[in-house]
Parts: sequence; structure tokens; C-alpha cells
Amino acid sequence: MAIPGIRPAIRNIPPYVPGKSIAEAARELGLSRIIKLASNESLIGPSPLAVAAIRRSLADIHRYPEDSSHDLKLALARRHGVEPGNILLGTGADEVLLLLGQLFLEPGDECLFPYPSFSLYRKSAQVMGAVAVESPLREERIDVEQLLARVTARTKLVFLCVPNNPTGHLLASSEVRSFLERLPAHVFPVIDEAYAEFVDDPGFQDAVGLFRQGYSLAAIRTFSKIYGIAGLRVGYAVVPEELSVTADGIRNSFNVNSLAQVAALAALEDREHVERTRQATFAGRRQLTEGLQALGLKPIPSQTNFVCVGVERDAQELFQLLLRRGLIIRPLGSFAMPRHIRITVGTREENGELLKALAGEL
Repeated sequence: MAIPGIRPAIRNIPPYVPGKSIAEAARELGLSRIIKLASNESLIGPSPLAVAAIRRSLADIHRYPEDSSHDLKLALARRHGVEPGNILLGTGADEVLLLLGQLFLEPGDECLFPYPSFSLYRKSAQVMGAVAVESPLREERIDVEQLLARVTARTKLVFLCVPNNPTGHLLASSEVRSFLERLPAHVFPVIDEAYAEFVDDPGFQDAVGLFRQGYSLAAIRTFSKIYGIAGLRVGYAVVPEELSVTADGIRNSFNVNSLAQVAALAALEDREHVERTRQATFAGRRQLTEGLQALGLKPIPSQTNFVCVGVERDAQELFQLLLRRGLIIRPLGSFAMPRHIRITVGTREENGELLKALAGEL
């Protein structure tokens, strides 16, 4: 019997489908060695400085964290050349995306995004009773003309994932600028740059830079990818100050825990570790791309820490076959790409093992 009173708009929202965890795979299969290349995590892990900062702070976890995250906001503002009031922090980028939905959307409003793309854009609309409007990719790329054509008087938010997840492609900066300049003033743009640090395209202009140039937008960033602390859940956006001030009234209190704050601050300052992660990722991305091409596949050109590729068969079946070998990748049926997989860039040894297994299963 259904419990009365649950809002119809959220009753049937499906839960997020994450990549299978190592612990879950170990329970199911009884394997002692598992390689996870499914969730776009750092291939070399967190900064040693972040780990040390956590250890130094463990004795104080009986205290609430500083609610304002003052030091972390100040450090992020200095890094990006903005004011602390332009930083909106959240429990992962997920919370920031949901907060933006709460800030802008009323029931019946429209929220526009390319599809396939990150699932939280849809959820940001659904939890507010707004209408999620998809704009299909064209040849596995975001089509800004199609996006603009779908803008109506009811459109309030538009999300762009640059580079896009799960495809990995990078929308040209000239197209992003053109899109922003032609977007009607009643629509607020959100540019999700979770993977920006993995871009090596020399023509790339990040959304934080566009914000500094005067564009009114939200630029989303995360500590889960390049900084390697996904388990601590720290994300943020660079936004007009009015948004961060308003969001402070509705976000969860103490939403960034004390260990997350000190670890993020230390990770941010460890530029050497960040650069080492970048270079290792670039090398691994080339290895995966060339290895997949050698298997006769056509990976989508990636500017992220993952590679998306069509496998010309049911991706879920391939996922299960690889799982039995102790390899976890991401089948993309939940992204409406049932014959594609997404492979996180791993170490040279991990990538090599995955490519060898694929050669045996394709």
C-alpha cells in the first residue's frame, strides 16, 4: 500500500546507479583481486598531504566542522581569482547541482540539458517538480544549436557538461561562448567542469575564466577527480555572490565535514601531485585509446580521465564477462547507450590487463 502524501513528482525518481564498488564485487564473486575502472576516480589516489592533514585532524572529529568552510573558500577564491562570496561549497558536486535546482526551479519550469549526460541534471529538475528537457547529442557530441532551439519561455536552467560525461568529448570553447551569448537572459547557464583539469586541448577556455570575464553562470568543480578524494565528497561552484548567499539559507548545515575541509585544502595546495596525476592520466588515456583502436574499436576522443567506446554488442553482457575476470568497467545502458562502455583511465598495468581481457571477450 502506497503511503499517502509523498509528492508525486519524486515518488518515481530512480536512485542513482553508481559504478559497482570493489567491496560489492568481492562479496558477489569471492575474488581477492579486483581492478575498478568504472567511476572515474584518480589513478594514483589522494595527495600524501591530504592524507597527513586527515590524520592530524582525527582527534577533533567530536567537534562540528566550521560551517562556513572559511579557509577552503578563501583558498579556492585565491586559486580562481574571484571573491570568497563567489564560492558555493557542497557535499560533492551533486549537492551543488541540486541546490541550483532549488534556487531556480518551480513546478512546471523547464530544465534543459544534453543527453546522454550526467544524471544529476535530470534529478535537479525532478525533485522540484520541473520538466526535464533532453537535447540529444549529434554524432556523440553536444549540439548547441539543438539546445538553443529547445529553449522556451519556461526554461529556467540549462546544464552543459564540458567535457561531457559519459562520452568524454570536449565542446569547443568558441561554441560555449556562442551559446552563452545567444542564450536568453531568463535562462541561467550551469557549466559542469568536473573533468576540466584533464583537458589538454590548447584552445580550452574554462568556465571559471568566462565568469571572471563577466559571464553570469555557475562553473561546477569537484575534488573527486583530479584531487583524488572522492570518498570525502567535496564539490563547489564559482557563482555570482547572490547565489551563494541565497544557497546558504537552504543547504545542509555543516555540509562539508571537518576531514573533508582539511583534506581538500591540502590537496588544493599540492600542485606537484595534481600535475603528476594529470601526466599519468594523459599517458593512460593514450594507452587505452590506442589499445582500443588496435582491437578494431572506435573510442570517442576524450578530454577526461575516461574513454567511452562502442563495443558492437550488449554492454551489460560484456560487463558481466569482465567482472568474472575481476575487472569493473561501466556499461552505459543507464545512459541510453546500451552498446557502449566507459573505461576509467588506470595505471599502465591496469589498462594493459583490461585491454587483454577485452581482446579475449570481443
